[in-house]
Amino acid sequence: MGPASCFERGRAFVTRPIARRPTGPVAVARAVGETALLRWAATVLVVAAMLMAAAAARAAPAPDSFADLAEKLVPAVVNISTTQKVQDGQDLPEMPQFPPGSPFDEFFRDFFNRRGQGGAERPQRPRNATALGSGFIVRANGFIVTNYHVIEGAEEITVVLHDNTSLVAKLIGRDDKTDLAVLKVETDKPLPFVDFGDSDVMRVGDWVLAIGNPFGLGGTVTAGIISARSREINAGPYDDFLQTDASINRGNSGGPMFNMDGKVIGINTAIYSPSGGSVGIGFAIPSALARGVVDQIIEFGRTKRGWLGVRIQSVTPEIAESLGLQKPEGALVAGVTEGGPAAKAGIETGDVILQFDGKPISESRRLPRVVADTPVDKQTSVQVWRKGARKDLPVTLGELEAAEESGLLASTTDSQSDANKPQELDTLGVTLSALTDALKKQYSLADDQKGVVVTAVTGGSPAAEKGLKPGDVIVEVGQTEVAAPDDVAKKVTEAREGGRKSVLLLVESGGDLRFVALPVGPG
Repeated sequence: MGPASCFERGRAFVTRPIARRPTGPVAVARAVGETALLRWAATVLVVAAMLMAAAAARAAPAPDSFADLAEKLVPAVVNISTTQKVQDGQDLPEMPQFPPGSPFDEFFRDFFNRRGQGGAERPQRPRNATALGSGFIVRANGFIVTNYHVIEGAEEITVVLHDNTSLVAKLIGRDDKTDLAVLKVETDKPLPFVDFGDSDVMRVGDWVLAIGNPFGLGGTVTAGIISARSREINAGPYDDFLQTDASINRGNSGGPMFNMDGKVIGINTAIYSPSGGSVGIGFAIPSALARGVVDQIIEFGRTKRGWLGVRIQSVTPEIAESLGLQKPEGALVAGVTEGGPAAKAGIETGDVILQFDGKPISESRRLPRVVADTPVDKQTSVQVWRKGARKDLPVTLGELEAAEESGLLASTTDSQSDANKPQELDTLGVTLSALTDALKKQYSLADDQKGVVVTAVTGGSPAAEKGLKPGDVIVEVGQTEVAAPDDVAKKVTEAREGGRKSVLLLVESGGDLRFVALPVGPG
């Protein structure tokens, strides 16, 4: 029953004729009471109808058409083509690389196929390679935003406007950490442009509109919804992607994603596609991350990010329990850069950063973005968890790019050399790490503990069958002391190449020493 029908039935109910006139005091009273009750019921129905109408007005139903919105936005979206000289068979540097072994490494292909089509045996000769992508105008004087991988390595960049005007573009600046770039074209007339919106207010299920240049078909408009937020796809240190089911394909890279107010809330960057075409899973850089990067590039020609000077890791439930935290949250400090802002503020290895600049750090990967978004040289506060209590420390941020140029990022205390890097030994079924202050604190080990710590054990592996567990320390392998994961790996290799079927480990667990023999696998 709709609002109108509710109202009409209520009115008919009140105004129906009375069959006969009541007589007598009791009958009159009964009739008056019945009339009052009927009027009360009618009032309830009318109020209910009004509330239903108001709720319907507040709801955000699917629009009848996106035509008006698309007509307004399409002129600000541009096609981008690049030209560079490559050798036959040479891969074009257009797709962001994912870490080896990542589940996305096999399936993720961005909107431009980075694999060369020439075989290795073909003659290597220079040729001009052309790539296509998308972008959008953010200033009337010709500033354009796109993905960095769209124009990476380009010798010439051409921007094609909605009216088919072709303009040569200049690269103003780029940021490979977020895969963003800003271009500039010169024109005698003001260009149509679009503004950034607030991606942080977007909810799963909200409508979005994507406009771009898929497969060279410029000015293509598709619609969908926000499918998920805060997706991490191992594309960079600031992963926080919006996921959408709007149809986007190769060539949409760098194109805008709009909300229903016509504001840019995302920049289309990657798709999940075993086939190379759209399967309804696309990813966009949120405007909350992109806007600051774009503004800095326009103003300075490069980014200027805040820098704290710590190396961090996730807080697992086991770590939280061992440190007295009620739940796993924050970022565990695994190393502090000597002379960096954190060191000057008194932040120590083993601290858990719970808040930065008043913003809660719910998980470790949130900290780099929050710090990066904070202005350089800003004096702020960091709240850490130390020895069972919260502690607020004042800190003055440095500049990340300046630290990178000066080599300060390589001077983090507890930094690990190649030999000390964590190693996963599949043969034994363990992951090993060199002993650091953070790991000693995590596993309640003595300050003078020697050896290599077990940080993970594969279920059903030889190590699991022998009772090894995270926190155990391998002191010796083959009756030789070890101090780094690489030492263990070398001793296992030596045993295998020497024809031995197993290797003898001296393991310290909970203060007790025991020998464990583990198979080294086939040669």
